[in-house]
Amino acid sequence: MLQRLLAKRRDQTVMGHRLEEPRLTIMALLWGLLYVGLPIIGFGLLMDVLIALAMGRCFGLWCYFS
Repeated sequence: MLQRLLAKRRDQTVMGHRLEEPRLTIMALLWGLLYVGLPIIGFGLLMDVLIALAMGRCFGLWCYFS
C-alpha cells in the first residue's frame, strides 16, 4: 500500500497540455497550522492558566515577560 502511495503517477494531460503534480502550498501550510497548531497552543495556554490558578505561581514561559 505504501508503494502505491509513493509511486509516481502518470502524466495527466488536458488538450495536450501536461498538468503539474499536486504540491504543498503556503496556504495549505497556513491552514494546517491554523487547524492543528492553534488548538495545541490554546490547550497549552489553558493548562498553564489552570496550573497557575491552582498553585498560585506561574510556570509558563510568558510569565517571565510579565
